[in-house]
Amino acid sequence: MFIRLYLRASTQEQDAARAKKELVAFAAEHGHKIASTYIENESGATLQRPELMRLINDASHGDVILVEQVDRLARLNDKDWQSLKHLLSKKRISIVSKELPTSWIALDQSNGNTDFTTSMIKAINTMMLDMLAVIARKDYEDRKRRQRQGIEKAQREGRYKGKPINIEKHTKIKSLLLKKVSYSEIVAALGCSRATVAKVAKANKHNELET
Repeated sequence: MFIRLYLRASTQEQDAARAKKELVAFAAEHGHKIASTYIENESGATLQRPELMRLINDASHGDVILVEQVDRLARLNDKDWQSLKHLLSKKRISIVSKELPTSWIALDQSNGNTDFTTSMIKAINTMMLDMLAVIARKDYEDRKRRQRQGIEKAQREGRYKGKPINIEKHTKIKSLLLKKVSYSEIVAALGCSRATVAKVAKANKHNELET
C-alpha cells in the first residue's frame, strides 16, 4: 500500500502545497511515509485535472489518496462524483481525509478490529464521504451564485470593470496553441489553469471567424 498525497487549490494565487508539511506529519503519526505527491491548481468542480488523473493512473490496487479535506478532492456534481468514485473503486483506492476520522481506518490496517467492525466503519465512511462531497458542491454553487449576484449588482451600478487580463500570459498561451501544444502541457509550462487556456482558445477561434 502506497500513500499518495493530493494537494489542490483553485487558482494560481492560492498555495496548493500549503498543507503538505501538516499531512506528511499526519501520515507519520499513523506509521506511514508519503510515496508520492501530486500538486495542481485547478477547480475542484471539474474532473479535467491532469495531476489527479496521473495519480489514479500511477496508483496500484489498495493505495490511499491522502487529502486535507474532501473538497480538495472534489466539488463535483453528482454525475462526476460517481464517475470519480468508479475510477477509484476499480483500483480499490481509498480516500483518507485528515478532517474525517472514520477514513483513517485505511491507514491503520493492524488496528485489531473485527471484520464486522471494519466493515461497519467502511460503510459509515462511504456515507460520510458522499455527504461531504454534496456539501462541498453546495458550497461551491453558493459561492458562485453570490459572486454572480455581486457582479450583476456592480454592473447595474456601473462599478464592474471585470478581472484584468494578463496580456503577456494570454499571448504566450495563444502562441503555444498555434503550435498545437496540448492544454496539459501549456498548464504545466505556464502555471495557468485549463479554464484560462480554454478561454484563450475560444477567443482565438472567434477572432479567426471574424477575419
